[in-house]
Amino acid sequence: MSQRSDRFRSPDSRGSTAILVAIQLPHVTDSEVTTSLSELERLVSSLGIRVLGTTLQKRANATSLSLLGEGKVRELATLTGGPGGDPQPPSARSEIANLVVIDTELTPGQLRNLELALGVDVLDRTAIILRVFEQRAQTREARLEVEIARLLHEAPRIRDDASLGDREGGGGRGGRGHSNVELAKQRNRERVAALRRELEGARAAQEARRARRKDTPRVALVGYTNAGKSSLMRALTGSDVLVEDKLFATLGTTVRALQPETTPRILVSDTVGFIKNLPHGLIASFRSTLDEAHDAGLLLYVVDAADPELRNQLELTRHVIEEIGASEIPSRVLLNKIDRVSPEERHRLAAELPEALHLSAHDAGDMQRLRETLIAFFDEAWASEHFDVPYARSGLLGELRTSVRIMSEEYTERGMRLGVRGPPAVLARLRQLLERG
Repeated sequence: MSQRSDRFRSPDSRGSTAILVAIQLPHVTDSEVTTSLSELERLVSSLGIRVLGTTLQKRANATSLSLLGEGKVRELATLTGGPGGDPQPPSARSEIANLVVIDTELTPGQLRNLELALGVDVLDRTAIILRVFEQRAQTREARLEVEIARLLHEAPRIRDDASLGDREGGGGRGGRGHSNVELAKQRNRERVAALRRELEGARAAQEARRARRKDTPRVALVGYTNAGKSSLMRALTGSDVLVEDKLFATLGTTVRALQPETTPRILVSDTVGFIKNLPHGLIASFRSTLDEAHDAGLLLYVVDAADPELRNQLELTRHVIEEIGASEIPSRVLLNKIDRVSPEERHRLAAELPEALHLSAHDAGDMQRLRETLIAFFDEAWASEHFDVPYARSGLLGELRTSVRIMSEEYTERGMRLGVRGPPAVLARLRQLLERG
């Protein structure tokens, strides 16, 4: 079979029909399989691919040449019209699927064997997630990171394309030239290198923006995708971030000031959502959005309180935060969408997570209490100080009023004496400015 069809490299796969295959290994529970398959179905549907059906394959391990058993391969080939299927009379034929999606990561060999037997393109969970990320990436940096992750995922899966001939010129021993595989892998490596250079430039600009916000109190919203982070972001900051009931509705980082604004300002960042079995390449490549969590003064773990898998999702989020070295940052758990939870379940959640905040992003009272909680958290770590500002240095008053909270003002013969409160690092910087004379 030739290299996989380009239409599946595009974010738009509309018009395709798919069969989804769940893989259950001995250590995986029925509930985990059901949840993962449901999640995959939502991801596939968000790409415009119509799901014709789902099926389950129980396996002792994931090491077989095609991952699936012979009977399951024959069953799927019948549904795809592949060479490995059982022939059916025209009256018994149902709609043919032109895509099979496996809810796990396939090795290059397993992928090739399945495509040969089924006669259609086969995508694994990682490939689907990458295509969703391609579709949703909005910023230049996010688009670069996604393309790098996709190319790295595809590199070991590059195969000969018979339409280009067996060999092409351009070197090799004895003038034999390079094979299509070698040339394709070379182009892949060159493209990755070029994208990484471009990404470094984009990250440098991002680092400069973050450096300007270094001393500003920051809150990062982290959590499972579709837990309601974007809704909370809009409610806290009044920003026009996209709010949709779909997985990965937004990618990249959005940073806005808490509204109504405080003095000094408190910034809130909405990071990319997590998902079960998120490709490690994407965890690594989305360094910029996760760095917002790493550099925050407070992490808000946003959890969908109405989701039966909330405990596993919270555990997954904490695991990823630990992976990036941010587990020591102070945090609070927000049980969002609490209005969808029964009183009995609320009682159980309160006992299990006694320090968690119960709220709904659509309840103004809840959002006001959350805002007060954030202000109180940072205020507790701030320090108080008095600054004497000579009249000749009155130009510093503007920066003082925006950088720290003015608690008192007193006019003296030499200038103004201000009682202020703010982050210790900011107070130290302002003190140095005043001492320079």
